[in-house]
Amino acid sequence: MLILAKKHCEILKNMLIPILVFDVALVAWSLHLMEKAYENKEFSLMLAGLLVALAAAAMMVVYFLMGHCMNYLLKVS
Repeated sequence: MLILAKKHCEILKNMLIPILVFDVALVAWSLHLMEKAYENKEFSLMLAGLLVALAAAAMMVVYFLMGHCMNYLLKVS
């Protein structure tokens, strides 16, 4: 169990950079959608930009929750 938890913790650490890059890309895309929505006075694009930004935030929350969970499992075992 301890070996498996350490392996998962190492995998999470190695995934941080790609997840951060993907989150930055999602935030940039959401800002682009919101700019187009403001220019065209279109509510649906503003909503889409908001949803993309929320998805980026949710991905980071899940990443950090998983990291805390793995740290807890390492301390318990």
